[in-house]
Amino acid sequence: MRVVGKYSFNDGERFIKAHSAAELQEVYDVIARVDATQHKTKISREKTMAGRFLYNPRTLNAAFTGEFKSCGWTKHKIECVYSTEYYVDGFRPDKPPKGAFREMDFVKNLVGVEVQFGKYAFMVYNVCAKMTIFRNSGVINAGIEIVPVKSFAEEMSSGVSYFEQIVWDLENRGIANIDIPVLIL
Repeated sequence: MRVVGKYSFNDGERFIKAHSAAELQEVYDVIARVDATQHKTKISREKTMAGRFLYNPRTLNAAFTGEFKSCGWTKHKIECVYSTEYYVDGFRPDKPPKGAFREMDFVKNLVGVEVQFGKYAFMVYNVCAKMTIFRNSGVINAGIEIVPVKSFAEEMSSGVSYFEQIVWDLENRGIANIDIPVLIL
């Protein structure tokens, strides 16, 4: 695969180049080693694309996982401990919710990477919520979000998020004081 678009959110590119240049180069190297042509294996059952071969997000993610692991990047989980103090009218659940967590796809030396070939809402959540949570927990200080561009997403199942969407949203949302530096590739 190759990087055909870059968007620096909250000065993400400058920050990552200044503080994590080696990790950024590894991300570019990982992207270059993933051969997307090997993952056009999903046969569509959607009415508008019935029978077409599409890129398979699961095998693409598996390829990224293998490449990142080979460079020493690891997944990182944060357990969610939910409070019961906000229930009203004396409500108390029989059992408090347990077992929930948030997970960052890949972390190394305070850089978090999310690879997103899923639905649109996850892409925005990664940048605007999850990366901030992981920063606040001391796990990362910057993030990289890897997403397909529109022309690539059109060769996947419908509803897959893409680069142009998140750039438009982030530009029109603006930067808040809780946002971390993120590079969208």
